[in-house]
Amino acid sequence: MGASTPHERLKKTAQHLIEQVLPRPRPLGVRFWDGSLLPPEVPREDTVILVLKRPEVLARLLEPPLDLALGEAYLEGDFDVEGNLEKALEIAESLTPRLNPLEWAGVLRDATSLKKGLKALGVAARLKGRAHSKERDRQAIQHHYDVSNRFYRLWLDQRMVYSCAYFPQGDEDLDQAQENKLELVLKKLRLQPGERLLDVGAGWGGLIVYAAERYGAQALGVTLSKRQVEHARAVIAENGLEDRVQIELRDYRDVRGPFDKAASIGMAEHVGREKLPEYFRTLYQALRPGGLLLHHVITRGPVPPRFSKTVASGEFMRRYVFPDGEILPLWTHLKAAEEAGFEVCDVEDLRPHYAKTLRHWVARLEARFAEAVREVGAARARLWRLYMSASAYQFAAGHLAIHQVLLAKPNAKGQAAVPPSRADLYIGGGYGGR
Repeated sequence: MGASTPHERLKKTAQHLIEQVLPRPRPLGVRFWDGSLLPPEVPREDTVILVLKRPEVLARLLEPPLDLALGEAYLEGDFDVEGNLEKALEIAESLTPRLNPLEWAGVLRDATSLKKGLKALGVAARLKGRAHSKERDRQAIQHHYDVSNRFYRLWLDQRMVYSCAYFPQGDEDLDQAQENKLELVLKKLRLQPGERLLDVGAGWGGLIVYAAERYGAQALGVTLSKRQVEHARAVIAENGLEDRVQIELRDYRDVRGPFDKAASIGMAEHVGREKLPEYFRTLYQALRPGGLLLHHVITRGPVPPRFSKTVASGEFMRRYVFPDGEILPLWTHLKAAEEAGFEVCDVEDLRPHYAKTLRHWVARLEARFAEAVREVGAARARLWRLYMSASAYQFAAGHLAIHQVLLAKPNAKGQAAVPPSRADLYIGGGYGGR
């Protein structure tokens, strides 16, 4: 027999690497660049196939940190997944590295024959300046949120709410679940007609418009996203709410009160550990004595990931999705809030609701994926599909959690406008409108 061809040698090298890295029985299939299939050896209800588009992709996928390597290769289209992407990520976590450091070094040596140079990905963040300075925070927010209002409109709800929805019955559609969440926030704040509400990190204005329409509040929202401000101002004008609702392009550190109530929904993840005390002091000073703050934030979950930092470094998310973002344990938020003078009145975990919310977003994005690619390009559309699928798994598996914390600024007598129980929240048949 003659010598094998270069194509055959590459295929043999790739198969050898897969046999070393994937445990037997193999939980997922692998489709090679020539169309041949290495089938899964474990029967699954949802079969997942890893599709390798070119030989050199394996070399990329095996270089630590693996989350960054996998993410970049996926964005560039070097590999794809047939089947549910969230399920693929669940399988990936179950494949905890079974090789010792010496064996792993041997795998990497074997992979060198497949290497190629990396492409420069245009969707990576390029921030300048000191971390969590006002200018750098502006860059970080605009990197994620100023992508395209039309892109977000493809898969968000009708009010463009980009945070955890609330599914008290379990079968609500996304529009109803997001309205449930707005109702939940404002009922916890016990918002009254004519009160001044501050929304920091106001997004596309969903909460402040809802607060004026349904509760008769005077509302101010602040954000660092130019496109969010443009959209929110258009919605405010369409609804004739200019006399009651304003949104401004302003850093939360430049907000001055007094306000009766305040909400921070999915904003504190951008603040950073070092700035967390300043964040709570700023909002404490912005509130009147007796005022309330609803602090809604993603936290580290109760179940630690099985992967080491070599595998799950967080670098992919920091580089491509939420630059400078930090997910902290709940206790760090409670400690900083209390040190600023707040009383912690109520804490609720909404973790299962965020997994469900993300699955809605992914399904809606998938349904209009061709439109998304036309709007923001293939790499960015794939980035959102990957990050939201990964996040859905992280919340479902308990690696991430999300908490709503009701905080009070006591008045001179040490009192705040919080009833003795939650009973008032459920008056009128529960959440979902008044």
